Amino acid sequence: INGDTDQTPYDTGTFASTGRVVAGQAVEKTALALRDNILDYASRYTGCDVSQCRLHDDSIICANRKISLADLHAAGTRDGHRFDVIRKAYLSPRTVGFNVQGVRVAVHRVTGEIMTLQSVHAADIGRLINPMQCRGQLDGAIAMGFGWALYEKMVYDENGAMVNPALRDYRIPAFADVPRSELYFADTYDKVGPLGAKAQGECAINAVAPAIANAVANATGVRFPDLPLTPDRIFDKLGSRP
Repeated sequence: INGDTDQTPYDTGTFASTGRVVAGQAVEKTALALRDNILDYASRYTGCDVSQCRLHDDSIICANRKISLADLHAAGTRDGHRFDVIRKAYLSPRTVGFNVQGVRVAVHRVTGEIMTLQSVHAADIGRLINPMQCRGQLDGAIAMGFGWALYEKMVYDENGAMVNPALRDYRIPAFADVPRSELYFADTYDKVGPLGAKAQGECAINAVAPAIANAVANATGVRFPDLPLTPDRIFDKLGSRP
């Protein structure tokens, strides 16, 4: 479905895996506006200054008076007050995460096989709103990075058609191919993102292939400029050394 700009308002989208920042900011702004809406009506309903009103669990406390949200909503409905607000958020100003990947590898001098001995990843994505989901995102992105660096290769014929479009010909990493990674998160709080969080998505993939390529170069003394770093490429270049 294509968007029609004559029918829909402007939106920056969630490009570059920024759903948490864009949608999160919209939710946070709306929640804060709804809180202010409720407190404003509670102030008028009780005759207290709004500074004396606060939310407490499922109630409102204004000075020494406690009113349930259900009763306040019923009173507001009778008075014609609307407990609804609309707020928007865009990807401006922008906030981004930072990722660091480290690997330790061993390279077989005869076969060119690469064995990953250790994988460590650190991410600065601000406050972790859902730690388990954040770890899952990193694990998935690192796995994709290992596939990109060591296995996945698109082959095209002279007419530009891909000749290995099926999984039987296009090698992707299996569970046994991806090492268990040590994951670390920087203890930071972002001033732009919702509740101190930054965008994350699959940003961890960016650091994996360069880390592996640097580790292989460090182990062999040879720089390999092309991906994936398959055993045949390693073997050919190491075998051609004087």
